[in-house]
Amino acid sequence: MGANAQTTVPDFVADTVLTAAKLDISAATGVPVFATTVTRDAAFGGVNKVLAEGQTCYLESTNVVQYYDGAAWATVGPTAAPTSGLVVVKAETAFGPVSTVTADGVFTSSYTNYEILISWTGSTGVVATCQLRVGGTPATTNYNWQRLICGGGSVTAARGSSQSTQEIGNSRETPTSTKITLFNPQLAEVTRFLTLPIDNEGLTLPVLTMYNGNHSTTTAYDGIGINFGTSSTGTYTIYGYGKTL
Repeated sequence: MGANAQTTVPDFVADTVLTAAKLDISAATGVPVFATTVTRDAAFGGVNKVLAEGQTCYLESTNVVQYYDGAAWATVGPTAAPTSGLVVVKAETAFGPVSTVTADGVFTSSYTNYEILISWTGSTGVVATCQLRVGGTPATTNYNWQRLICGGGSVTAARGSSQSTQEIGNSRETPTSTKITLFNPQLAEVTRFLTLPIDNEGLTLPVLTMYNGNHSTTTAYDGIGINFGTSSTGTYTIYGYGKTL
């Protein structure tokens, strides 16, 4: 339970001692906070507090505010924890100076596909890579990628098969940013990558780079590690693509 969660709703009875503990419960939140509907129902009713129309509460289990309409509990909002759109599953996290960052326990059955946004400052001309992880252990084989680079009037391409890492960008200048889209990392099937680095050869000379790849081992993963190839500082955020409207 959170710091404000409670299991009772104070009922002040005439000619009894008003304790500091009861005042603390009332003053802590204004609106009672409960871990679940079970603790809510146990607190409202009986000798605790007679349930009456207009009473409100907050539920930690679903992150909603509710009110009693005289017959049942109704939700003020949101109707449920967010499950649609692009939802943050790992808040923007600062790092550095380090050469590698890891995020474990971020891929779950709540979402099928994920997006990772990374920005970092390090050395120029260094290729950044990633590896999928499960239980804190990285997968070190079976990464396959196709790279396309368009700069000025020239186009170059390269392919890597059965690699130990997945390439995600080449820092032609710093700071560098990359967007990684992951398909099905938490399922026991092939995980697919679409990576779009923001590359430039000078601020007025943008370069288009794209990676299309996969990790052909059919394993369910819960995390990812990013290697910048050199000591770097920056931030990353991980999002899940919602599965409902």
